[in-house]
Amino acid sequence: MAPAEVFFITGTSTGFGYELVQQCLEKGDKVVATARNSSKLKFDGATKDNLLTVDCDVTNEDSIHKAFDAGLKQFGRIDVVVNNAGYGLSGEFESLSDRQIRKQMEVNYFGLLNVTRRALQVLREENKPPGGKIQQVTSIGGQKGVPTFSIYCSSKWAVEGFTESLNQELKPEWNIKLTCVEPGGFRTDWAGRSMEFGEEKNKAYDHIDAKERMGKVNGTQAGDPPKAARAMWELAKMKDPPLRVVLGTDAYKAITQKIKDYGELYPKYEKLSNSTDVDGYEG
Repeated sequence: MAPAEVFFITGTSTGFGYELVQQCLEKGDKVVATARNSSKLKFDGATKDNLLTVDCDVTNEDSIHKAFDAGLKQFGRIDVVVNNAGYGLSGEFESLSDRQIRKQMEVNYFGLLNVTRRALQVLREENKPPGGKIQQVTSIGGQKGVPTFSIYCSSKWAVEGFTESLNQELKPEWNIKLTCVEPGGFRTDWAGRSMEFGEEKNKAYDHIDAKERMGKVNGTQAGDPPKAARAMWELAKMKDPPLRVVLGTDAYKAITQKIKDYGELYPKYEKLSNSTDVDGYEG
């Protein structure tokens, strides 16, 4: 059995975050469970020895630091940081207000960056010995564009590029492992009460009704949230977890099709792509 570890999880009031806290507690791990209002958090099997609930607004760096400091004070170290906080924004690009677009990026992207920055410091400098894992909960929408989710996908693609680049900057002796967890459709509140929709409907898009579309999808998705939490827990226990992994049969089908499409697209224009180097250049 894997040794008990301390998880720091953002966005634990519902969905993947809530289920992952439950999974960790059932498996004997300890958890720092965060939410904007942590007073409402309740989990089965929780005691003062295995769970700390703490307020954390990922758009506020001071709030993030206080949450990490509380976790370190309670448990002495943090082994796994799960960047799960975020929400869905649906609507045609021209039906989304500038306020909605900036808020989406502020939470899903800049908030994740803020948590990751502090997590790196803790895993490298506070943990003795140093090391740990960071899971970025992105989406299959971070690898494949989806209609009515242009800005949501933008936020997740940004996280993917950031994490891939960051992964190449870390020293091996820090023993910090990064993973992008890319779920497909799961039966959480993400597509229901947690979702926001465009507030400035553009009449040109009379062929699309984002709210109606998501209403039909909500509750019919393939994915089971507790099973996703179990998979995320298993990834956290791997000695050398992958940089990326999809969750769900729909996500797996989508990513394998995307890989196939890329494999056909780029070779088709190989001559054009390779025609732009300086004469005589040798790579």
